[in-house]
Amino acid sequence: MPLTVVYAGTPEFAVPALEAIRAAGHVLAAVYTQPDRPAGRGRALTASPVKRRALALGLAVEQPATLNDPAALARLAALAPDVMVVAAYGLLLPPAVLAVPRLGCVNIHASLLPRWRGAAPIQRALLAGDEVTGISIMRMEAGLDTGPVYATVRVPIGPAERAERLTAELALVGACALVATLAALEQGSATALPQPSAGVSYARKLDKREAPLDWSKPAAELERQVRAFVPWPVAETLWRGAPLRVHAAEVVAGASGAAPGTVLGADAAGIEVATGAGQLRLLEVQLAGRKVVGGAEFARAEARRAPLAGEHLGRRS
Repeated sequence: MPLTVVYAGTPEFAVPALEAIRAAGHVLAAVYTQPDRPAGRGRALTASPVKRRALALGLAVEQPATLNDPAALARLAALAPDVMVVAAYGLLLPPAVLAVPRLGCVNIHASLLPRWRGAAPIQRALLAGDEVTGISIMRMEAGLDTGPVYATVRVPIGPAERAERLTAELALVGACALVATLAALEQGSATALPQPSAGVSYARKLDKREAPLDWSKPAAELERQVRAFVPWPVAETLWRGAPLRVHAAEVVAGASGAAPGTVLGADAAGIEVATGAGQLRLLEVQLAGRKVVGGAEFARAEARRAPLAGEHLGRRS
């Protein structure tokens, strides 16, 4: 018999699982998502990706500012869900909410728990240079991502993997793993195993203040930062005193002896910059208010103003 599901999610990552639940034939009693937020240059109120998809599917949408409100709790209880599925919802579920669904609350988490509990597991895995990540389908409890795990799926991290593409892949993997878990819950055969006590790490929320590139760090570390911060907050530096976003970069072998942040030159591939260890080639960059361009194109335009070699990134003019 199909399960009655309440779904809670907000960003694009949570859309595939919503669609998969519907396609599997379960009853979606309601979709919870965060309230509309100002976005864009006009700061107009904008619906979340999950809300837009839910409305397109003709589903009921709930947007409480908090789930600690007694009225919100009563509304959820009235839906009488068998299970509540959570994917990057963005609001904490208090113990009273966790107790509502007959089969509990199930979370789609984008890491191999207990590695990278917390808000930004994909980006932290990339920053750390992890070679593998994955999806954990977890039964939620009061602790931060501490609940027992129904299923895990491992996903390798390629050497040039970026957060944006990896997020999309893990969203699809998570949707498939969730459907299998819901089927097991429906049949009464689901088993959740406690997480290991060893190997716990925490993925704190991303902060815009992490975006600046510290050129004294090794090139390999800076390259991971660039890949981890696409599409947000995007790694950045200063170019001739102006903010310059770096959307893509690669490590270049060799040592220049130049001070970290020094522009060594440019070629058809991009702009080479000295770092604390090795060199970093900037492949895609963006000045404030401009479009993203290739590093070589940017270098040609900027060279008309003054020679590039010897410029120092990160300095205010």
